Amino acid sequence: MSSGSAHISRRRFLGVCGAGLTLAGCASSGPTALYGIEAANVPASGQRQKSKQVLVPRPRALKALDTEYIAVVDKRPVYSYFPKVAWADSLPSVVQSKIVQTLENTNRLRGVGFPGEGLLIDYQLQTDLRAFEFHIDGTDRGVVVIAAKLVNDRNGRTIANRVFRAEVASGGTSVDQAVAAMNSAADRVFSEMAQWILARV
Repeated sequence: MSSGSAHISRRRFLGVCGAGLTLAGCASSGPTALYGIEAANVPASGQRQKSKQVLVPRPRALKALDTEYIAVVDKRPVYSYFPKVAWADSLPSVVQSKIVQTLENTNRLRGVGFPGEGLLIDYQLQTDLRAFEFHIDGTDRGVVVIAAKLVNDRNGRTIANRVFRAEVASGGTSVDQAVAAMNSAADRVFSEMAQWILARV
């Protein structure tokens, strides 16, 4: 569910919980709306399914992003959060789930899974969630940055690593506009990441 009534004042962050406040105080009455992140649909390439299986551990993230609250950034490194709204789960867990779904959507891998599912893994996709936030320091925009490392699970060797980044203008500061911009940026990152993985496994 969603609610676009919350807006940000660029000068004073009116309506946004400041970084100096505790997260508990920010959501003392609980969120009134939960937002999701969409998986990307990678265009079919016509190639056959690969025999490889990929494990996707939970992304690493600093505490400012390892939360269910939706982050707003004006001048780094100060984080604030939209009031009374949240992601559907902690952000790293949501991103992990959508990376898995994106890879499944390619229909090119024999298996994609989470830790503990008992798959015979060929590769691990280790990720670092560096940004997943709404920026108001100039053009209002959603910013997503994820560092990825593809590791051979049999010998622990790194196959490749890359930092994926996307920014999408929001056209406004409501929470609906902010989340839409972050979703669009995430779609680009997930799509590029999936194609990058498929070219290397």
